Amino acid sequence: MTIPDRWVRGLSTVGLGVSFLVAIGIQSLALAQTWGAAYWVPGCVAAVVVCGLALVRQRERFWTAVAGLVVAALAVLVPLLPESRLPVGLGPALVLGLAVLIGSAVRALTPVQAGVIAGAGLLVVAGQFAAKPASAVPAIAAAAWLAGVGTGLLLRGLDDRAKTLADQVRRAERLELARELHDIVAHHITGMLIQTQATQIIARRNPEQVPESLTEIEAAGAEAMSAMRRVLGLLRDTDDAAPATPGPEDLSALVERFSRQGPPVHLTMPDDESDWPPEVTSTVYRIVQEALTNVLRHARQATSLDVTVTRDPEAVTVEVTDDAPTNQNRPHHRSGYGLIGMRERVETLGGLLYAGPRPGVEGWSVRATLPIEESG
Repeated sequence: MTIPDRWVRGLSTVGLGVSFLVAIGIQSLALAQTWGAAYWVPGCVAAVVVCGLALVRQRERFWTAVAGLVVAALAVLVPLLPESRLPVGLGPALVLGLAVLIGSAVRALTPVQAGVIAGAGLLVVAGQFAAKPASAVPAIAAAAWLAGVGTGLLLRGLDDRAKTLADQVRRAERLELARELHDIVAHHITGMLIQTQATQIIARRNPEQVPESLTEIEAAGAEAMSAMRRVLGLLRDTDDAAPATPGPEDLSALVERFSRQGPPVHLTMPDDESDWPPEVTSTVYRIVQEALTNVLRHARQATSLDVTVTRDPEAVTVEVTDDAPTNQNRPHHRSGYGLIGMRERVETLGGLLYAGPRPGVEGWSVRATLPIEESG
């Protein structure tokens, strides 16, 4: 989960908690005024328990919903006892917490579990109708149940759609990366075949040079095996044409094209990129391309951008930063499906990707670190 996601979840929990407190306070005050000071306590305790369960529901959605339904069922049944003089069972605050629990279960649990929770909630509401058919309380409970189930089903559909789209993006990125690596390995094997043929000629004319030639073949084979390890687990769609692998000079051209239609871009590159693996070079290009595209789409307030590519003995690091204001909508837009594909590509190569607000200053940063295996 990204930092903005944690903030959104935390703020939503706080907002829900405040809503529960207001509902409990209003319910307790209304019961105290109509039934007397002693009668608001049981309903308040039941509401606090159910609302508390609703706040921690994400830790264990099924059992928190079950516990909430048990409390709700007791709130319906206890007032029906002969010696009981308690007010009507399902208060508004309890019903609100129960609706959250049911909606959360319907959204996230398996179909069987979600159906059990929704059905049990319907039974509780039906029990309230049977206990107090002429009261407004059963109608409120039924409306809350419908709202909880309906919201849960709506969010479940949106989650399924988002998951499907994310899976499609990941698969497309895997296929593209597999095509690139396939071509890389084919290049290495072609070179090995040529070197092998040359070694056969050298063996006849200059046998003392054979060990050196075999060493070159061994190095080429090691590079090919390294690329093959990266391609394991990926599928290649042979009906698609293999894309060209961009080089560092293409990155300069990409930045120049972007500067003609967007804010100026300052590019910093290492002096020597000749020893980068081709799959790393192409990934750097794709990350910069995706980050610049996102700036055009979602950060038009940016006045300047920096694209920095550095190399150390173990990794290549690429970072794209802008100075556009980071508003509330920006994290949602800037972490879309394009970055899901980039993350899939980077992690397949054993690297790390960060996309989020720049710490301490205005703007956004996309940063990827790609390891490089030393040859030899």
